[in-house]
Amino acid sequence: STARSRPSTPCWPSGFGGGSGDLPQRRYDAARRGTLSNVKAAILVESLTGNTWHAAEKTAELLTQERWTITGLSKVREPDLAAIQAADLILVGTWVHGAFVFGQAPWAVNSISNLPALSGKKAAGFCTFALSPGKSLDKLTRAVGDTGAYVIGGFAMNRSKLDQHSEEFAVRLVDALADA
Repeated sequence: STARSRPSTPCWPSGFGGGSGDLPQRRYDAARRGTLSNVKAAILVESLTGNTWHAAEKTAELLTQERWTITGLSKVREPDLAAIQAADLILVGTWVHGAFVFGQAPWAVNSISNLPALSGKKAAGFCTFALSPGKSLDKLTRAVGDTGAYVIGGFAMNRSKLDQHSEEFAVRLVDALADA
């Protein structure tokens, strides 16, 4: 069995999350990581400039290296219902809007709250931000939870570190489901 180490960044609610601080430099290595195959994930994204979409694609690519199946990658406002139904885990991503350091919120939070019922599904949220996510991640995961999903956590990704943060998000997802 491979030992798993978690970074010392703030975590919530079930062992992974935060992500807005600097992360330890760690190259993603699927062979080094324990694998949890046969997980099916659907990804729903709201992106304005392409940053959140890029983070979703990068995370999906890394999860497929773990032998996960990505059932679909679609817009929050145009969800792929078949992909959601086929998935074990739903990832919901959006971008943070608001003033520079106050009033931040996840974009399209009402659309996220009104997604089809996700009862019986595990879910995780992620958001991309420029300066500070504020409490956006808490608001996002609350909205995802309002759909009936069991939220296992979330991750805030700085847009200047999307590749690094996408890797860390993928690592934490794999670890969270392996420990479940």
